[in-house]
Amino acid sequence: MTRLLHTADTHIGYRQYNAPERRRDFLSAFREVIEDAVDADVDAVVHAGDLFHDRRPGLGDLQGTIAALRTLADADVPFLAVVGNHEGKRDAQWLDLFADLGLATRLGDEPELVGDVALYGLDYVPRSRRGSLEYEFAPVPDDAEAALLVSHGLFEPFAHADWETERLLEDASVEFDALLAGDNHTPGTAEVAGTWITYPGSTERASASERDARGYNLVDVDDGVAISRRTLEGCREFVFVDVELEPGEGVERVRERVREHALDDAVVIVTVEGDGEPIAPASIEELAVDRGALLARVNDRRELAERDAEPSVSFADPDAAVRERLRELGLSEAALGIDGTVRDDAIADANVRETVERRVRELLEGDSSAFEPAVDGADDAEEATNPVDADDGEPSGEADGTPPDDGGTEEESTADDGGIEEESTADDGGIEEESTADDGEIEEESMADDGGSSSDGDATPTDEDGQLSLGDLT
Repeated sequence: MTRLLHTADTHIGYRQYNAPERRRDFLSAFREVIEDAVDADVDAVVHAGDLFHDRRPGLGDLQGTIAALRTLADADVPFLAVVGNHEGKRDAQWLDLFADLGLATRLGDEPELVGDVALYGLDYVPRSRRGSLEYEFAPVPDDAEAALLVSHGLFEPFAHADWETERLLEDASVEFDALLAGDNHTPGTAEVAGTWITYPGSTERASASERDARGYNLVDVDDGVAISRRTLEGCREFVFVDVELEPGEGVERVRERVREHALDDAVVIVTVEGDGEPIAPASIEELAVDRGALLARVNDRRELAERDAEPSVSFADPDAAVRERLRELGLSEAALGIDGTVRDDAIADANVRETVERRVRELLEGDSSAFEPAVDGADDAEEATNPVDADDGEPSGEADGTPPDDGGTEEESTADDGGIEEESTADDGGIEEESTADDGEIEEESMADDGGSSSDGDATPTDEDGQLSLGDLT
């Protein structure tokens, strides 16, 4: 029998609620998974994506991850993984670095044999690129008794699915016995076209909607596939206080309900519904902290309902607005070309500076006047770079470098947790008010929990027929 520990969505580096303790919690949960794997003497740990919460993890998170992986390596337990949407980069992936260090194997279209099980990998693929994806995998080795696919995405028949599981299984050149998935933070197992598909869920609560216990799966392969679930014991406790206010009831009723719970070192989530009076969240959150909670957040769903009833606002295409503004500036053709280089999605981030420097050098060597403003737009360019308010003669706030006063801060943004957004990412997670429910879970705006999944939006190479191949993605 071959036993695999299947985990995913560890989101190491997520500073949830802007609390450093929560950031440490996500790394601690990963360490617990690794320790359980060694204690259980599994044949391999399989990670189905979103090891990190974003593509630029901090040094401390990298060091902690490497230390955990060394623990596995010292116990001769291989770590096999795919790339999720949160951590995916345009060039080499963190998994490639860990592979170079001998601490991990990045799964792909070639089989990795563990015991008598052949494991394949499929990194996260944005929804817009799946239509032309060819599921071509190398043949299963003769000495393998089963074939498993590890992938990251929201697969049918689970909630918020946007990936046709049946089509994947039918088009794949290999007949898989199970699909070990990541991206949906809610654990679950189902059967599709005779193949098991299973999610282990996230290892820490990345969203207030993730109320069930956190854990991982054990997958036993022996004349069939058997999947069982294990709960992590060391996760920080979340205390959920749900209050339905009757007419005439208000903040004192909510405070009374909070006092009914033991809150030591817990994250407290208070959800208010009903027809009662308006409440002030600050006094409730202070009460919880005074009673020993790490932190507390109040979700007044009545306010959310009112916001949902307001008319929606749509925005113009930002790229079109930028192009229009550049035309108004009357920039030279050379300057416009440099701008296009900087904003070209096909150029990897790491190469932009070098490409721009080379282009500027070529232009200056060829024509010293290349960067002079266009004649017709020279006056407009001067005015645009020093806009003046017509009333008082002072520079206007639009171009003075002052950010809009929206009263909030977001960390980077890579979004998660399962629902797929095209590079929406707020990371991704410090206290970011992430409104997108990315892991297939619905999160309240005030909770700043992402847990979600956003697509990278990076260019993916195609073969000669314009078809995506798995080798291109790995």
